[in-house]
Amino acid sequence: MSRIGKRIIEIPEGVSIKKEGNLVVVQGPKGTLSRVLPREVEIIVETDNKTAHVEKSSAARVADQNQGLARTLVANMVTGVSAGYEKGLEISGVGYRAEVDDNGMLKLAVGYSSPVVYEVPEGISLRVDKQVNIFVAGIDKELVGKVAAEIRSIRKPEPYKGKGIRYAGEVVRKKEGKSAGA
Repeated sequence: MSRIGKRIIEIPEGVSIKKEGNLVVVQGPKGTLSRVLPREVEIIVETDNKTAHVEKSSAARVADQNQGLARTLVANMVTGVSAGYEKGLEISGVGYRAEVDDNGMLKLAVGYSSPVVYEVPEGISLRVDKQVNIFVAGIDKELVGKVAAEIRSIRKPEPYKGKGIRYAGEVVRKKEGKSAGA
């Protein structure tokens, strides 16, 4: 029995949900998102267009799992088109910095012999603050997280000095270096 799948999705003012078979289209002030839901579930939008909920078509365990999944996906789409998502990254290290050029490309100087250029996908906006804070923003939660993970993977924080790119608020446990033997 899915506890998450039973929750009602609140639809804010200015957001509309349309369904065409298993395809769900969510439109809002920030844009439009669409996704195909699993066939074991169906989204039902109330007539007042203020709430929606997800119902399963069978009593199978897969239907329970997909009900919770579908409810979370639709709720994330509603939040994305109404408020959007943002994820922060921090760069630490002497001489490490980032900048966004005029073409929307992210240039990272993170200890390699030449700067790393990251092409930003469509639907994502990047903002760099003080050359060491990167903010990834967009309406698709999955895409925002993917882009942030790709940028972090360019130079992951290393455990000895903590240099590299980390998520905002991420704690990197430092290891003790080699000690001289006696």
